[in-house]
Amino acid sequence: MNVHLLNPSDNSFGTAVITPRWLFVLAAATPEIYGTPILVDESLEQLDPATIQPGDAVGIGIHTGNALRGYELGRIARERGAWVIFGGIHATLFPDEVFERGAAHAVVTGDGDLIWANVLADCARNAPQHLYAGGKVDGDNFISARWDLLSADKYMWASVQTVRGCPKHCSFCSVWRTDGQKPRQRSYKRVIEEIVDLRRKGFRFIALADDNFYPVTLTDLRLAREQNNQAKVEQLEQLRAERFLLMEELAKLPSNMVFFTQITMEAAEDTEYLDAMRRANIKGALVGVEAVTPEGLKSVFKDFNYSGDRLVQQLNIFREHGVHVLGSFIFGLPSDKPSTFDATADLALKAVTFAQFVMMTPFPGTIDFNRWEKEQEKDPVLVDGIPITRYWLIPSSIRPKMFTPHPLMSTDEIRERTQGVWDRFYTLRAIWKRSACTPTLRARLGFIFLSKLYRQMYAGTGISTDSARRRKANTSARWIARYSRKLFQAEPMPDLQMPVWEPTSISRSIRSFAEGDSGPFRVVS
Repeated sequence: MNVHLLNPSDNSFGTAVITPRWLFVLAAATPEIYGTPILVDESLEQLDPATIQPGDAVGIGIHTGNALRGYELGRIARERGAWVIFGGIHATLFPDEVFERGAAHAVVTGDGDLIWANVLADCARNAPQHLYAGGKVDGDNFISARWDLLSADKYMWASVQTVRGCPKHCSFCSVWRTDGQKPRQRSYKRVIEEIVDLRRKGFRFIALADDNFYPVTLTDLRLAREQNNQAKVEQLEQLRAERFLLMEELAKLPSNMVFFTQITMEAAEDTEYLDAMRRANIKGALVGVEAVTPEGLKSVFKDFNYSGDRLVQQLNIFREHGVHVLGSFIFGLPSDKPSTFDATADLALKAVTFAQFVMMTPFPGTIDFNRWEKEQEKDPVLVDGIPITRYWLIPSSIRPKMFTPHPLMSTDEIRERTQGVWDRFYTLRAIWKRSACTPTLRARLGFIFLSKLYRQMYAGTGISTDSARRRKANTSARWIARYSRKLFQAEPMPDLQMPVWEPTSISRSIRSFAEGDSGPFRVVS
């Protein structure tokens, strides 16, 4: 029985920006008795169905955006006589749909790290169960990825995870429901070992693929102390101390390494944390700005963010402390007006280094989606016979670009204005000006290529309205990606030493760090 792991995609560029981490984690979770898993990332190249044989096990990971292509792959694999197993966020939320649309034999809900071996064992004896509950795996049980299976010439950035879960409850986000609000933090030792492994292969750009790299805020600590909840205080302090220890170790890695992560706006109030990120070479972070008005922030349950000039000041704090922001903005909120688009573009040009501007989409598992689904029950809208609340099942050629009506603007107006903001932010002149943050001419060229690639890859998704434009965007993205990758490549460092820690000092060091002293923690060469 061969094991196949498939990452579905409608768009293949030959080169990808970031590794789809789950492929390599499940490859590591595959017992040796089944041989080396066959990995297919369709963002690189499409699946060749002839590689799948009767009796093989095919694992397909899906999120809402690639579910339709994933279901197509499931049907192909089942027709070829393979066992078909789905997992991922979307499969966790809609297991029944996976059986109906994707010809699945089994579905894994939650984390697959530990349950995957059981799934394969059942397939090997021709008796897979209908449903496998992977649950929420503790940080100590996160599986390290099999980077020996990674084609180093296909990706610009590798990815390593340090924590799952987010304590926030934003209305448009499903992470806190699917991954939980309790941060599940991985040992920094395991994180560093993976990063060293990747640097040996020639990767110096690493995405820290976390739901929220800042799981403990100063406000969290203050509230726990005000409530006299000493157990909570100690738990939060330990989580925070572990974060600082991780960043301390990242700082000891080769100085030309660059890390990128995802973080909440509240980190701007914690300059000690930002300084630790800078020393750790965490040079960039995706920050969910979402809206530039108080009304917009309130509508997405994110009123812990600031707006207007105060927002610009807050974003500039990141830059002043060496962390460049990829700002994420949402258009189509009920409070948006035509003037909101120019105001957002003005603010983004002042305050962030990269930006993404997305049209409001109610994602399954979110508060926004549940509210919208209930509203649609009163007067359901169908597209090609499919309820609009199952928009991911509608072919992309006829799928609406927005799903919820706006009180002031039409869908086309919102789409066109969103397109205009992208075009304004990513003019060559604006990109060149922002690229001054890089230290060398080579880095500056990499910044420009990455900016254009980011823009072109996005043009092939929600904003584009016609197939000709999507094809043109995909062709441009493929060309840019090919040349961008060369700028991100680095010489492998096969002799880079793996750190060895004194086993008796670790827990003591965390306690000392939480009390304000780095303690006896050190790396033994």
